[in-house]
Amino acid sequence: MDTIQLLISGFETALSWQNILFCLIGVSVGMLVGILPGLGPSAGTALLIPMTFAMDPISAIIMLSGIFYGSMYGGTITTVLVNVPGEAASVITSLDGYPMAKKGRAGVALGISAIGSFVGGVVAIIGVAFIAPHLVKFALSFGPPEYFALILFGMTMVVGLAGKSIIRGIIAVLIGLVLAMFGIAPSTGDMRFTFGTPFLIDGFDFVTIAMGLFGLSEILLGLEQQMKKPEKPPLVKGLLPSREEVRPSIMAIGRGTVLGFFLGLIPGISSVVPALLSYSMEKRLAKNPSRFGKGAIEGVAGPETANNSFTAGALIPLFLLGIPSSATMAVLLGAFVLHGLQPGPTLFVNHSDFVWAVIASMFIGNLLLLFMNLPMAKFWAKIAGVPFKMLFPIIIAVSIVGTYSISNSLWDVGGLLIFGLLGYFLKKAEIPVAPIALVFILGKMMEESLLQTLELYKGNFLEIFTRPISGALMIFSILAIALSIFAGLKDKKNHFEDVEA
Repeated sequence: MDTIQLLISGFETALSWQNILFCLIGVSVGMLVGILPGLGPSAGTALLIPMTFAMDPISAIIMLSGIFYGSMYGGTITTVLVNVPGEAASVITSLDGYPMAKKGRAGVALGISAIGSFVGGVVAIIGVAFIAPHLVKFALSFGPPEYFALILFGMTMVVGLAGKSIIRGIIAVLIGLVLAMFGIAPSTGDMRFTFGTPFLIDGFDFVTIAMGLFGLSEILLGLEQQMKKPEKPPLVKGLLPSREEVRPSIMAIGRGTVLGFFLGLIPGISSVVPALLSYSMEKRLAKNPSRFGKGAIEGVAGPETANNSFTAGALIPLFLLGIPSSATMAVLLGAFVLHGLQPGPTLFVNHSDFVWAVIASMFIGNLLLLFMNLPMAKFWAKIAGVPFKMLFPIIIAVSIVGTYSISNSLWDVGGLLIFGLLGYFLKKAEIPVAPIALVFILGKMMEESLLQTLELYKGNFLEIFTRPISGALMIFSILAIALSIFAGLKDKKNHFEDVEA
């Protein structure tokens, strides 16, 4: 009953006209970000953070989180209509969504996508509302050893799951750790890597790093690529599936909801993973798998539901433990900190009004997106035809103005350019930038918890294995790294065998 009362209180806050407006802005920008190739939810969220500095924390996070789940809806529009995936997870949808459009069933593909996204998002949010509060007591039992082990586990998952090799993942993590060490040391108060300049006393600003690595680098990559002009979108009509397709669609939506929600709980997973696993599962369970790739409705319903359910499930490790499950969640974590909110078990206790307002806003946001998706599908598809030579200068200008507004200093603008170039070259080298942002946020927390743990056990680090939770997490971390190394060696062996053959 307490959960229901708290949720009702959250709706009272979320339904104020200001928060509804910011929710609408967030999901609209999310739709736009999802539609436009070359951008993504991480870049879109990072670009809007400076605009939230003067906003109330609740309104700010409502708007920024709307970009995250809104982009999942938006990426479907151009994927189905013109086969231009605007968001990474939408690539899976294109396998059957675009063939449906070529058969004159674009409306059905968009309709089932919107319905599945809505159902997956709402059911997963209900799961967050009723599961997360019961985990607070468990999370409050965490001490410095548990926090250190948990953060380390999150980093190992990122290393194992990001990029094409574990070496590249480790390089990204090390870059993030080095960046986190700039400024005042948390243990002694000594200055580290300031090089005699006052601008580095507080270290690097997260907004500058995020906007450079995610936003500016994507623009630079987009400028060097030959963007193909989208095809003329087909007519959108007949939004509902046929009678024979209703049951398979419902089953695919149900499975996608469960799969996406639980995968959202795992640090390091991107929205592509639940979409891909859902598609594979639907194809394996189908009576006639040969239909897949030719316009099977389950191939659209399952992945679209899974990636939207994933966005809600990913809130639990962020709110409850302060561990982001994806690159966009890492950017959101930075926004939390900038607004004086520290995610973790105490967030539900000290800022319950904030937590429940954000959860309630996601119900509202998903409802807004349902109406925005169906009647306005053709309008959103036309946006993909905006010339990139017009779009990119606008985004760069917004990035520079937003970065300058952090402290009215050209130092931050210079940092934006440096991190933009760094992100560009790292992406060209296929080194993932998401772990850099994630580790930068978690690095100082990890250092503080490690120092507290060493002080607690008088310098004997191995004592961390004697505590059940921290010991189990440390073992899981070791196993995750070992499995990643084994998988990398196996892939390399298979590659050499293919070359010799």
